[in-house]
Amino acid sequence: MILHQPDEGYCYNSDSLFLYDFINQFNPKGRVLDVGAGCGVVGLLVARDNKKVSLEAVEKQEAFVQYAEKNAKENSIEYKVYHTDFTSLEVDEKYDYIISNPPFYPSGAQRSDNEMLFHARYDVNLPMEQFFKKVSQLLKPKSHFIFCYDATQFGLVCAELAKVKMRVVDVRFVHPKVDRAASIVMVHARNGSNALMKVWPPFVSFIGNEQSDESKEIYKKANTQSIKCQI
Repeated sequence: MILHQPDEGYCYNSDSLFLYDFINQFNPKGRVLDVGAGCGVVGLLVARDNKKVSLEAVEKQEAFVQYAEKNAKENSIEYKVYHTDFTSLEVDEKYDYIISNPPFYPSGAQRSDNEMLFHARYDVNLPMEQFFKKVSQLLKPKSHFIFCYDATQFGLVCAELAKVKMRVVDVRFVHPKVDRAASIVMVHARNGSNALMKVWPPFVSFIGNEQSDESKEIYKKANTQSIKCQI
């Protein structure tokens, strides 16, 4: 998949590819919304691999809307992108899946001076409480919310999801190396579910200085080719 993205500022990274692979484990189909789409990487990969997906996205940065639309056209994927803040999104029909690699750096973290990076990374731009509340409003009953977040905030993630009557049913922690703490957590939540949480084996990105076999396989499956450019 060819993906155009800004030649400076925010670019997608391994988190997006690992999340795409995690989403694929749940056989997405029907109406899928990618929240905070950026250049479109997660949603477009999911739609490419799952032919029963009808893909939409929401992205508030105009430059990224243009990149996402260009990438969809380049890869012949039907795509509708809403240029708005997710919390302001209004649609006529609810979704079967909502997926997202949202901004999750805590507001206390040192802010980047780059505006594109700031909006893409920091949770002040999509506070968790507002984020989850809007997701719950836009999902059909018994539907799926699949996303990644800062691993250190997993307890808060569970608490905030419970407030909107959603439950974590699958979780997988991503570790940079075997002896390092988890950096992100990938979460599959559902509304109205009574299922107990399934904790998946940890995902380890690197073994020593080499990519793990699982990481290599995901990169191979994604098969992305990035083109840095200005639109």
